[in-house]
Amino acid sequence: MKKYIIIFIDIALAVYLLLAVTAFNNPQELATKCTKVNINITDETTYGFLNADEIKAILTNKGLYPLGKDLDRISPRKIESVLCNSPFVNTAECCKTTDGHVLIYVTQRSPLVRIKSENGDDYYIDENGGIMPNSKYTSDLIIVTGNVSKPFARQYVSILANTVMKSDFWRNQIEQVNIMDDLGVEIVPRVGNHIIFLGYLPERETQEKRNEDVTAYVKEKLDRLEKFYIYGLKETGWNKYETIDVQFRNQIICKKPPVNPVIPVVAEPDPMHESEAVEASANSTVQGSNTIQNN
Repeated sequence: MKKYIIIFIDIALAVYLLLAVTAFNNPQELATKCTKVNINITDETTYGFLNADEIKAILTNKGLYPLGKDLDRISPRKIESVLCNSPFVNTAECCKTTDGHVLIYVTQRSPLVRIKSENGDDYYIDENGGIMPNSKYTSDLIIVTGNVSKPFARQYVSILANTVMKSDFWRNQIEQVNIMDDLGVEIVPRVGNHIIFLGYLPERETQEKRNEDVTAYVKEKLDRLEKFYIYGLKETGWNKYETIDVQFRNQIICKKPPVNPVIPVVAEPDPMHESEAVEASANSTVQGSNTIQNN
């Protein structure tokens, strides 16, 4: 008898568990509409390109803002795709919860330098060489000026900037980079009244080779220049030279500013003294001529 009771209890318990699981997974018992949207933006205060209102505006313009919509009609993949098309979004992830919430996680692209080309272009370059349009971002970035085309910025300036940003010293010491008409690279430091001529970045056919050779070139120049700063300019002073040329291997060429010649200052004669001198000279002439006549 006890055996049958135990079997009955096991069966009843199994039926109860089955009904409980079925009820829990019944779609009728779950939320059917989006009741809340949570937008999380990484480094929102650091970069400041995007905020929650701007994310909402992007999705609203595409008809994808999920609040109030049926959950089964909301596509997280479409939301992610639209957000990733923004020039300021690096990654976007979206998911739905059983209680009717839609969660959106966004990371922003990180600008390295600001390009202000002589042709009028004004934009940012990110760590991957991508172009970001000019915006409200106001952080203190290195500015690259001069003869900068967009292909040159993506293929060469981005590598130069990545190399600089890996050094705590140069990241804080460089204020401006200028690309000359012949693509020579000049650097304007924050400290010191000199201009650094870095030379010419090695031109390569493939991006892989450019990454390798330009990085090595820039690192070698900056490492050598940093030693000169520590052991040379520290002793002579930061403003002793007008230009510092590091384009040649194993040497640094420094040029001092021109010395302004000292021009002697001649005092203007006093008008009163000048008239007295003229009168005295006239009298002397008369007296002299008289003496000659008497003789």
